[in-house]
Amino acid sequence: MTDFHRGSGVLLHITSLPGPYGIGELGPQAHAFVDFLAAAGQSYWQFLPLCPTSPGLDNSPYMGLSAFAGNNLLISLEGLREEGLLGDESLRSAPEFSEYLVDFAQVRAFKEQVLAEAFALFERQSQESELAGQLAEFKAGHPWLADYALFISIHEEQQGLPWYDWPEPLARREPAALAEQRRRLAARIDYHEFVQFIFYRQWQQLHAHAAARGISLIGDLPIYVALDSAEVWAWPECFLLDPKTHRPTHVAGVPPDYFSATGQRWGNPLFRWHGGGATVQKSLHRWWQRRFAHQFAQADIVRIDHFRGFEAFWQVPAEEPDAVRGQWVAGPGREFFRKMEISLGKLPIIAEDLGLITPEVEELRDRLGFPGMKVLQFAFDSDETNAYLPHNYAGPNCVVYTGTHDNDTSLGWYLSDQVSETAKERFLRYANSRDGRPVHRDFIRLALSSVGAVVIIPLQDVLGFGSDCRMNVPGTAEGNWRWRVASRFLTAEVAAELREETGFYNRLPPPLNDQEKSN
Repeated sequence: MTDFHRGSGVLLHITSLPGPYGIGELGPQAHAFVDFLAAAGQSYWQFLPLCPTSPGLDNSPYMGLSAFAGNNLLISLEGLREEGLLGDESLRSAPEFSEYLVDFAQVRAFKEQVLAEAFALFERQSQESELAGQLAEFKAGHPWLADYALFISIHEEQQGLPWYDWPEPLARREPAALAEQRRRLAARIDYHEFVQFIFYRQWQQLHAHAAARGISLIGDLPIYVALDSAEVWAWPECFLLDPKTHRPTHVAGVPPDYFSATGQRWGNPLFRWHGGGATVQKSLHRWWQRRFAHQFAQADIVRIDHFRGFEAFWQVPAEEPDAVRGQWVAGPGREFFRKMEISLGKLPIIAEDLGLITPEVEELRDRLGFPGMKVLQFAFDSDETNAYLPHNYAGPNCVVYTGTHDNDTSLGWYLSDQVSETAKERFLRYANSRDGRPVHRDFIRLALSSVGAVVIIPLQDVLGFGSDCRMNVPGTAEGNWRWRVASRFLTAEVAAELREETGFYNRLPPPLNDQEKSN
């Protein structure tokens, strides 16, 4: 069993934080949110993937341009100003942003301009400066950076074309062609390396502040990566790609089920878990080892999205328009994680085990000791044997959610026409509640009172917000990932109320010792 102490936390992506520049950032507002969590008696902060996102994919953090790079839109401009890399005038030129929704196009235009100003100022400073030396150390210590900086620089010059549509010498990564691009695009490569250095410098500061306040960070690792990403371009041997077209021969998805008669065709390239020879398998495991090491440098705990894909995955021929004609293929299984643990040590992982889960997936999860997920919104659509009802939890080795980033808010769930009256009545009876009471609080109490070691509550449920504040609607291609919380909602009164409930159910964190406080 992963060593999670009994506690609770909040789910909130960085983009949803308050702040003056149109999107959540890694600076003062993020540090203030850590302080809010500590005041509220929380132990965990869970967020979504931190990767750079693509406008063409609705800025989804689950279809990023890199599995390693950080999202430059999250860089704190106040932090740059404090570093002496931005003047006050740059910040005063900010447009008027919404405090409730992220306008990604508006934010991207402003931030790219300001980050370019910061880089220009950095370059004018002495190359013998302390910051320049730290940048050199960062570049030397992050082997993914050179590929990413080159990839994103070419991506820009190609007007956003995916790498598999680039000129053939670039798509095939012919050494002479890449050397020419490094020479021609040297300035943009330097810029992107600088931006990543600043992102991770600010992230490390936030991570250290969270540790000092007793808050563990829970990151999110999607099992698959986007086809148009630096990693698929740089490590094509690890994926099921046609060597002539560079496009997938098979793609990821899930089969038809109760929710969709045609299944879900996600389109991500699949890993080459089988075949290819010893060299390919060694390369694939080396890539995963680097990915896990990178994730655990960012966060204390990592949730693996679509964990079931390690036991078996749904393989869909790429030419198919939907996921009906796919087939199950065995994943790498327990041996894969054994090798990762030999290389990296203990892996504090949460296994996302939602959806069509077989006994084999449960056995893999349990043999590895990873806690699975229990989502209360799924608990009331059947009978008393429903696995998500708290009385059916087998023990503490699970993480209980009122809802996830893909769910409606709990209040929105209760008010939705898509939820049956029977499910709502079962919820009211189970929570010993009645129509008209604040249902989000009943959801929170059910989660906190369970035997699950960890409870995670979306901030929208803490605040009792409705459907207009949900983060994502699965199956829709536009308008997601935009919600933000205004700072006036994060009050001392809200923190005190959450702390009282947390303490009542014996979930307050243990006091920090002197060494932890000084770290």
